[in-house]
Amino acid sequence: MREPIVLHGRKVVGGVTEGPALVTHQAISGWGGVNARTGTIIETRHELRGQSFAGRVLVFPGAKGSSGWSGVFHTARLAGTAPKAFIFNRMSTKMALGAVVTGVPAITDLDRDPLEVIETGDWVRVDADRGIVEVFKRDPEALPSEASHLS
Repeated sequence: MREPIVLHGRKVVGGVTEGPALVTHQAISGWGGVNARTGTIIETRHELRGQSFAGRVLVFPGAKGSSGWSGVFHTARLAGTAPKAFIFNRMSTKMALGAVVTGVPAITDLDRDPLEVIETGDWVRVDADRGIVEVFKRDPEALPSEASHLS
């Protein structure tokens, strides 16, 4: 098993989870930028347009747009399409409220920029209670959804 890259940050919402990372360098607009029923980014010019964050650890700069962000992510939680966790750089009131209503582990203020360390497909374990993110780099021989390289 490869040794993980360990990042330390600040808990926003507690909990522990793990899953494949979905990374974007662009902020996400909840209202009009996300289809909450599918967890799909629908924002026209977003680099993740057409991709779903459902069941993935979402790594991104933070939220943008209106306060409708929290309502959209609350709906995604109820629909079962919410991300497994949030790892983000910029705290804002809409990001904090969105993380709380989504109810998934969320962490910010990491000691290294997660956007420079984590890549889409890496396996990420988030222990927000302890403020720890473990990154297991994706095995280029494995399919993106496989975590077999962890054993």
